[in-house]
Amino acid sequence: MSEFFALPPQKLAPGATYYQPQQVSSAHVEPGDAAVRVMTDLKTVMAITIGPDKPVDAASERMIRHSVRLLLVIDDQESILGLVTATDILGEKPLQFIQKSGGKREDVLVGNIMTPQEKLEVLCMKDVAAAKVGHIVATLKKSGRQHALVVDTEAPGQAQRVRGIFSASQISKLLGVEIQTSEIARTFAEIQTQLVG
Repeated sequence: MSEFFALPPQKLAPGATYYQPQQVSSAHVEPGDAAVRVMTDLKTVMAITIGPDKPVDAASERMIRHSVRLLLVIDDQESILGLVTATDILGEKPLQFIQKSGGKREDVLVGNIMTPQEKLEVLCMKDVAAAKVGHIVATLKKSGRQHALVVDTEAPGQAQRVRGIFSASQISKLLGVEIQTSEIARTFAEIQTQLVG
């Protein structure tokens, strides 16, 4: 260790700030702006994840702590098993699970209410790179979802990797207009189907 020397310290200057990952600028966007301006890019922002065996209330706490409304559900190898949203946790899914399986809310795990990987639809980064904000709004409205995942493959034959996330609430803030998707209506439609079926 004798070849190493201590670096000279300095005082932190008054008014010093700190670096933050470059994400979406908080500036106003227009529907004709590049879609990537409103995408949370996981190359620069850490994805917030949770395991399927965690209680739903732990997932809710994690969302609040990180100011997000979606968690990627992953296994021990960091493969994506699904996703869980605030709508899943705060909506009827936990109650439906309890009615079907018994128990109480503390018994409901993320894996019981998540949208599994095989039911997830994603957007391709190459399409997103050429798209405008208006295209993403139209996509979210058509799907009736609050979020859309964006995947990328580094090379042909490689596994998909989630590259980004679009959030209707984030886009609403940046556009300055409310984006209405039918996620709540769809949730109630799912409830009715399960009650009738």
